Amino acid sequence: MYTSQENESLKRRRRRTHSPQLKAELVLQCQQVGVSVAAVAMEHGINPNLLRRWLTEHERLGQHQHAALASITPQRDVAAQFIALPLTRAQSPESQAPVEQFIMIDLQRNGLIASVRWPIGQAQQCAAWLRDVMR
Repeated sequence: MYTSQENESLKRRRRRTHSPQLKAELVLQCQQVGVSVAAVAMEHGINPNLLRRWLTEHERLGQHQHAALASITPQRDVAAQFIALPLTRAQSPESQAPVEQFIMIDLQRNGLIASVRWPIGQAQQCAAWLRDVMR
């Protein structure tokens, strides 16, 4: 025979705990393109809000600090992926000449169109001229 206290303890819901590996796997599933967070949660029998909280925690902590996630994701050797290449410019007579750069302005007013090229070295004079024109 059960006493009332024993009966209450049997009815009391226990909080489920989830392993860090399960959390990491579900977070990875949710980060796939076209995967619904709610669908992943329903598939595993958890509340979608709980899974969204795990996603938020993952984003806040970052992928590198999440130990469980690092244990199941393949480790990538960044040094092996990056190849430093020296920058060289083609040394031809045409490329050695200084290239003049211009400020290009197209104005339209009352059906008239004016295109203006102004040397970039005189940008302040161009700004003053443009202020006068715009008045």
